[in-house]
Amino acid sequence: MVLDRVVAEFDSLMSRIGVRFARSEPRARAREYVSGLLAGLERKNGWTLAERAGEAGPEGMQRLLRKADWAVDGVRDDVRAYVVEHLGDPEAVLAGDETGFLKKGVKSAGVQRQYSGTAGRIENCQVGVFLAYASARGHALIDRELYVPVSWTGDRDRCRAAGIPDEVGFAEKPRLMITMLERALAAGVPFAWFTADEAYGQAGYLRDWLDARDVFYVVATRCDQQVCTRADRIERADVLIAELPASAWQRLSVGAGAHGPREYDWARRPIDGTWARGRGHWLLARRSISNPTEIAYYLCYGPHASRLVDLAWTAGSRWHIEEAFQQAKGEAGLDHYQVRTWRAWYAHITLSMLALAWLAASKTIAAKGESPKPTKT
Repeated sequence: MVLDRVVAEFDSLMSRIGVRFARSEPRARAREYVSGLLAGLERKNGWTLAERAGEAGPEGMQRLLRKADWAVDGVRDDVRAYVVEHLGDPEAVLAGDETGFLKKGVKSAGVQRQYSGTAGRIENCQVGVFLAYASARGHALIDRELYVPVSWTGDRDRCRAAGIPDEVGFAEKPRLMITMLERALAAGVPFAWFTADEAYGQAGYLRDWLDARDVFYVVATRCDQQVCTRADRIERADVLIAELPASAWQRLSVGAGAHGPREYDWARRPIDGTWARGRGHWLLARRSISNPTEIAYYLCYGPHASRLVDLAWTAGSRWHIEEAFQQAKGEAGLDHYQVRTWRAWYAHITLSMLALAWLAASKTIAAKGESPKPTKT
């Protein structure tokens, strides 16, 4: 019965996105593509997906990604809405992060030698910036942007060869994050907090943007971040935290990890910022229990009544996007593509996100014994 329900849910989801396709052929091929991404194939690229679908070669699958007439961004919006329907919660967290896609050569859109968190070093790769949705019901990716370095945007001929539109200029990764957050806010996505690592937390313009829109956040920063106290004293984050008494630290669990509860010692202190409208700013610190010299720092904005555990839990929620990346790459072929063009990258990544969203929804359906939700058109 559970299997029947999740299969029916897949049929419902593929029917839902059907309106984004101008013709029946790419609509049917998209179904085969997503089915292949979810299959237990060792590699999930145009050749293997075509073979699984009974096609003689990869041309059809490649055409689906490169130039078939379907609304890629429309499917992205469907993925976001679908995730909200199944995982939506006013207490959810939006988590932003990036992941690298190792590539050979110099022709894939946005590729260059750059740092890849996936590899933990500088590699020849593309970098995608993502937004994940995490609630008590599960987590999934809901938006994506391809980072295009200056080495590309400064060479429009190279951009055109890879299908990058002329209007796409250089944008720092936090700017791409703002673009995705704007879409989430415009769509009315229910959430309580936003979190991201220090690559985004150190971008003052991102924090200002969040403040201006009253979006609560817990974002990582460096130990040498200059912070202004409420007494107008400017000091490094690590110095301000070192001044806290031992009684300021509390041991808290921020969720289950691979080896049990993820416990740390946490402390915070108020800092300068907006304290009107019942809001406040804090400097938050997370200290390792096994190695007390290992301390992570966060800048926070939220309701004045926010507890230490609320900030700590939000900081810990960033792990959900790492889990989403692992699952998307391991079970939905997120990094298995062999495409070079801008449009093809977005098409593949979007269909992989769709597959991941279905996996997340299937878990909630199996857990609750739900029937598939009616198809929306």
